[in-house]
Amino acid sequence: MRIACLGGGPAGLYFAISMKRRDPSHDIVVVERNRPDDTFGWGVVLSDETLDNLARNDAVSAERIREHFAYWDDIAVIHQGVKTVSTGHGFCGIGRRQLLILLQQRARELGVELRFETPIEEDDIDAYRREFDLVIAADGINSKTRERYREHFKPDIDTRACKFVWLGTHQTFNDAFTFIFEHTEHGWVWAHAYQFDADTATFIVECSEETWRKFGFGEMSQQESIAVCERIFSRHLGGHSLMSNARHIRGSAWINFPRVLCERWSFDNVVLMGDAAATAHFSIGSGTKLALESAIALADYLHSEPSMAKAFFRYEEERRLEVLRLQSAARNSTEWFEQVERYLHLDPVQFNYSLLTRSQRISHENLRLRDPEWLASAEYWFQAQAGNPGSQRAPMFAPFELRGLKLANRVVVSPMAQYKAVDGCPTDWHFVHYAERAKGGAGLVYIEMTCVSPEGRITPGCTGFYAPEHETAWKRLCDFVHTETPAKLCAQIGHSGPKGSTQLGWEEMDAPLPDGNWPVMAASAVPWSERNQVPKPMDRDDMDRVREQFVAAARMADRAGFDMLEIHAAHGYLLSSFISPLTNHRDDEYGGSLDNRLRYPLEVFRAVREAWPDDKPISMRISANDWIGEEGVTPAEAVEIARHLKAAGVDICDVSAGQTSTRARPVYGRMFQTPFSDRIRNETGMATIAVGNIYDVDHVNSILMAGRADLVCLARPHLADPYWTLHAAARLGDRGVSWPNPYLAGRDQLYRLAERNEGLV
Repeated sequence: MRIACLGGGPAGLYFAISMKRRDPSHDIVVVERNRPDDTFGWGVVLSDETLDNLARNDAVSAERIREHFAYWDDIAVIHQGVKTVSTGHGFCGIGRRQLLILLQQRARELGVELRFETPIEEDDIDAYRREFDLVIAADGINSKTRERYREHFKPDIDTRACKFVWLGTHQTFNDAFTFIFEHTEHGWVWAHAYQFDADTATFIVECSEETWRKFGFGEMSQQESIAVCERIFSRHLGGHSLMSNARHIRGSAWINFPRVLCERWSFDNVVLMGDAAATAHFSIGSGTKLALESAIALADYLHSEPSMAKAFFRYEEERRLEVLRLQSAARNSTEWFEQVERYLHLDPVQFNYSLLTRSQRISHENLRLRDPEWLASAEYWFQAQAGNPGSQRAPMFAPFELRGLKLANRVVVSPMAQYKAVDGCPTDWHFVHYAERAKGGAGLVYIEMTCVSPEGRITPGCTGFYAPEHETAWKRLCDFVHTETPAKLCAQIGHSGPKGSTQLGWEEMDAPLPDGNWPVMAASAVPWSERNQVPKPMDRDDMDRVREQFVAAARMADRAGFDMLEIHAAHGYLLSSFISPLTNHRDDEYGGSLDNRLRYPLEVFRAVREAWPDDKPISMRISANDWIGEEGVTPAEAVEIARHLKAAGVDICDVSAGQTSTRARPVYGRMFQTPFSDRIRNETGMATIAVGNIYDVDHVNSILMAGRADLVCLARPHLADPYWTLHAAARLGDRGVSWPNPYLAGRDQLYRLAERNEGLV
């Protein structure tokens, strides 16, 4: 084939090398607008895995690249004047210019034609398409090829919030990938620094757009901008200067990172590669990795598939998955840095952990494999902060206190509706269900949302706190749990509002009953769906009556023996219908502004707080995101909701999301609601509970250790395994959990099996 690679960066050069290695008869030309030694950026980072891939593809160039690598194992984080170093991370770096020189040399040896200082305009691209059998568009983030065929590639370009500038220095930072955070007169500025040859390091300076504007970086020349950065980081540069090699850029070299993803990567005989197809934020250092591995993959497919079209299809299908995986990690990392000022109050130990786990590619136990000594010291720190000094147990086994409530650990059995009540009364099913989970080791066990009145039930199978027989049944459970286990019990009370009078969960969720429906009420006459009843807008008498029902339910929960109370104000139920603008259309003092929308839920809370014992805590569950955009509650407004709750005296915020509208479009994934808890906790200082697709021990420990929540709720894992916490302890080698005495023989066998083969637990 006759092949044109538009762009002489790593992607274009390495694809040319890869194709020549497979078939020397290919006629390949690489076209580059810059000179051979021009480059933007200083060093690139590759992993050992990528190096192995390069060696299998072309041993000659791989060996030359290895000879010029700088290797390091450590990450150093400098924050609040404290330098924290962890090891075992396994990076290697090479100068971008050196990498290009080596790839250029290898390409020439294989017979690739290199054309430098050859501009490529959009009008030229059609000519390349006609002249060559295959055109590789490796022309970078600002790809003119991608723009020329925009309607075919359909790029999605997300310009990120922070400003950054790519610099270099002869300060080499002692062979550690170093993050430096400096507080200045205009806000926080931070640097990502890493060595890539014997005497040179990359030094990327980043800050918020607000800080960038306050400094006036946009009006400065490159040298003026560099001088300011040198002043900010002077105590870390060891007398060395900062340098720019962005000679082709006039004025400020600061930019916002563009996240690029295209719907299609090929059109006719043109294929996107490298940053032209997809970008990964520099904070995870995977852009060059993506480019090189994509070059290898496409070269393979072009020689293994029967047609170019099938090769393109396989390239897009198989490489896209890897790109999306990396972009997901990069998005997490990018957002962490964009919100870093949220975390800068954290202790250096917790801040370092938060940074290391920001992308979710590194978990708690993965950190233990990398650097067991540092993680042990972090676990000691976490336990000491929790009032358990001298212990090195995992964060999930740290105690927690709220008012007079003392929990043995941070694992919570999430409230899960059972739909097995009879006229609101819990049955033996509930007794066995909750008793088993209390025996299973969790520090706190929630009962399902228990309704304050018959008409406040979601379904006919929902439990209640409104009849004497309810109190008797719940007291039986509380007495058993407190006698036989160290677990504590939380009663979640609520009113179904517009989602009431519906079928059991395993029938048709949120659908009206076939017959026998009871009337429903809400903040406004907004039905849950077209099929559901139009609720009565609550008047003052309704509001007073329901408030007193909440109070009566709280008193019953106290008499029954519950240790904690939660008021359900999420998921589209009655109190949630006041909070969300999607369901609150009132024009009185209970509608409109957030203050007004919170007025009635806070009236209920204050009345309940007055009736509830002072030494017992109260939580409120909220939907921190309606998943409707600006029309509904947003994560930013959820922070303000939490501020109001905290000011009113709510002890902890149970941070859920969604289920407030059938129009919602949630973005699911592991721990998908934890960022809302993280934001509320670290922007308001309020204690939080994280919920939502949390199912792994690593999830729990990572959330807690990074300061993203104070307690962690697990739902489905506890349905599948009532003894989830005890089994998790065995997997972690933790012997500090309390087992019921009759089960000690089973415990001992589990520990033996765990020691013999961790996979059996």
